[in-house]
Amino acid sequence: MLKKINQGKIFSLTLKAQRIVMFLFVIVISIGLLEALVLSPEDYKQGDSVRIMYVHVPSAWISVGIFSILSLMSFGDLIFKIKNFSLISKSLAPSGLLLSIIALITGSIWGKPTWGTWWAWDARITSMLILTLFYILYILAWKIFYKGEFSNKIASYIAIIGAINIPVIKFSVEWWSTLHQKSSVKILDETTIHQDMLIPLFIMTAAFALFSILIFLMKYNTELIKIKNKGLDRL
Repeated sequence: MLKKINQGKIFSLTLKAQRIVMFLFVIVISIGLLEALVLSPEDYKQGDSVRIMYVHVPSAWISVGIFSILSLMSFGDLIFKIKNFSLISKSLAPSGLLLSIIALITGSIWGKPTWGTWWAWDARITSMLILTLFYILYILAWKIFYKGEFSNKIASYIAIIGAINIPVIKFSVEWWSTLHQKSSVKILDETTIHQDMLIPLFIMTAAFALFSILIFLMKYNTELIKIKNKGLDRL
């Protein structure tokens, strides 16, 4: 059986980590914006509108990744009853929601000059909208059913059910005929995006990852303060 964790020690570590992440984020986002907005070339078809990719794609990638982690943590919490899992999941949700909204908005902005419309009920876009709704439901579960273990169970079930949508987002462009282009960046296959665009894309992804970690740490520290105010010194 796992030992209980002293929340005072965790708070001290996460507070230090928060400062380090903030410092790294400012550096990486500055380099990323320089690469994305100035040094990277425009697309031969889409022109400068392709630069929206450097915000849209990282936000979509990370919002999907965060929900995947959130779902695994929720499953682990239900099985192993480790309170810190639910605390981590609860703290991850706000950054995931924010990035999913950014992905939808930037996708609409990019879609107007590319497809001629702000919105299309495309499989990829619709599944991302569903992801955003699951984020909202998860956060609302903690707000509405604020009864300790009960709210935790409801939120966990929502996260686990929402995980079904993750492979749909990933493979929707391959399973159905959609307006959304197929993946240009692949792990097990040849990447079709040019290196001059790939490098700033990875840098911006790192920046968005740091941004999400920063929000997570801020939310996590807030939750630890709430626990301390309740008179509990261990998770």
